[in-house]
Amino acid sequence: MLRRLLDGLFDWTGRLAALCVLAIFALMIYASIGRMADLRVGWVNDVVAWACAAAAFLAMGHAFKHGDFVRVTLVLDKVHTGVRRVLEVVSLAIAAVSVSYLAWWAARFTYESWEFHDMAGGMVVIPIWVPQMTFVVGAIVLLLAVLDELVLVLRGEKPTYVRLVEERHARGDYSEDI
Repeated sequence: MLRRLLDGLFDWTGRLAALCVLAIFALMIYASIGRMADLRVGWVNDVVAWACAAAAFLAMGHAFKHGDFVRVTLVLDKVHTGVRRVLEVVSLAIAAVSVSYLAWWAARFTYESWEFHDMAGGMVVIPIWVPQMTFVVGAIVLLLAVLDELVLVLRGEKPTYVRLVEERHARGDYSEDI
């Protein structure tokens, strides 16, 4: 049940990130047409900037789990399976510490924005913690993804980000390897 819950969370945040990209597309089209129609579209820039950040942060956990982060495997491809497992554990442990720090600072930064009632300084004046929350959520979901992979590797399983890429390659799909 926990596996389904985690996988659902990673997929859900990936879908939210995709919706942000779709919103960016729609807003950019609206702004282009709006300028020709002499509409006020300056606010679009603020929303597009927040949607770009949200798309990047919300997609991190999903991208990590699916092997879409850049990994340098020159050493891993040349070593014995046992050594590879140790290197994966060390790498994931370092990533877990690093992403924990990122998530903690994102949450602290956003909390301070909320606590001090910081408002966005652009044309759309909203509490700035609202768009900052996507940074917090994305960092926490990435942390969960890294910890999930660490547990899998410690249990002797193949990392999901390796397994899914291998499955893609077995189907002859190399489109995401560019």
